[in-house]
Amino acid sequence: MFNWAKQTLANVAGTQEPEYGPTAILSVAEQAKEVPYTEITSADLKWTALDSTCVETQVFYLSSETGPTAFVQVIYNNVAGIRTTCQFNTKIFYVQDENKETLWSSTPLKDHEFSEDMQSFYATDCAVELSEDGTHYTIKSHTDDNAVVNLTVTRSCPGFQIGKDGRTLFGTDLENPWGSMRHVFWPRCVASGTITTKADGPIDFTGSHTQFIHALQGMKPHHLASRWNFANFQGKDHSAVLMQFITPPSYGSTVVTVGGVVKDGEIIFAGTDATATHIAATEDGENEWPEPTQIKYTWAGTAKDGSKVEAVLEGALEERLDRIDVMAEVPGFVKKIAGSVAGTKPFIYQYFPRHTKLSLKLKQGDAPEVSEPGLLFAEATFIS
Repeated sequence: MFNWAKQTLANVAGTQEPEYGPTAILSVAEQAKEVPYTEITSADLKWTALDSTCVETQVFYLSSETGPTAFVQVIYNNVAGIRTTCQFNTKIFYVQDENKETLWSSTPLKDHEFSEDMQSFYATDCAVELSEDGTHYTIKSHTDDNAVVNLTVTRSCPGFQIGKDGRTLFGTDLENPWGSMRHVFWPRCVASGTITTKADGPIDFTGSHTQFIHALQGMKPHHLASRWNFANFQGKDHSAVLMQFITPPSYGSTVVTVGGVVKDGEIIFAGTDATATHIAATEDGENEWPEPTQIKYTWAGTAKDGSKVEAVLEGALEERLDRIDVMAEVPGFVKKIAGSVAGTKPFIYQYFPRHTKLSLKLKQGDAPEVSEPGLLFAEATFIS
């Protein structure tokens, strides 16, 4: 079949794209060669809300030393410019009580809109607002009586994006790309407030280490990436974030990794010189994906004083928190078509090692190595 016909079918049905090769992607790593990262302002936190196919999200990850860990998320999803839906998700992992089931709440939102400056999101019984000074978000949702959210998340160091604008571009004419990927980070924040459930009443997340990520996938997600790795490390003094995706063969199976290491009040370094490696894995008997059991994340870069910095986080992931069949609620015949034609069977594996804390090892210049234990929330996603 001609490539144009394949592309037309892919645009309409979401099937596999032709192989354009690595020249059809401009990784954000090219920007990072000149500007490893930029500190962001409120203007960088605007919702894009594309009127074409996209998935745009804001996610707040809350990690606690003594209680549950959780995340709350707003999703804006546009399908081919024909239909737009929004969703509010809440997930609570009871990591201190392995016998207690994870709480999952996912509710469609009605009458969504954005503030005039596009920095805040609203829908019926839901609001995610950026403060006027750009230092904190308030997240309120009463869309589900079993997960009533009333949180404030305040950044404790600057946020960043990789390169000048954080964007990886896709297309055969990169001056006029047909798609993009972008991530913006507040890697180290502190939360206050509660999530109220029917079973537990108000769960206090005040003091929880928190990370905020605003992400835009500016075309069909399974066309952008075939696999993902994500790490959110929160220690007493340092935080680290790593986000990696691998494109399908249509874009040369290109690996794009972004991340950085920070402490209160300061970005130590950030950029694209980072890796995510599954040191050991076991085959999932249900879907044949190689579920990781041990991982190694690395970061390298240059601090503001010119010194070289390296960081490593390595160890066992322990028993997974959850395995998510992304297509579980899709009708069977659609799932069959997606699996056979597009080659997609997306599963997300989530981890939070709770018995033995992993340690971030940080070496900066001639200073002694710092080894800091902390909380790791990790995801490994397999799509196609």
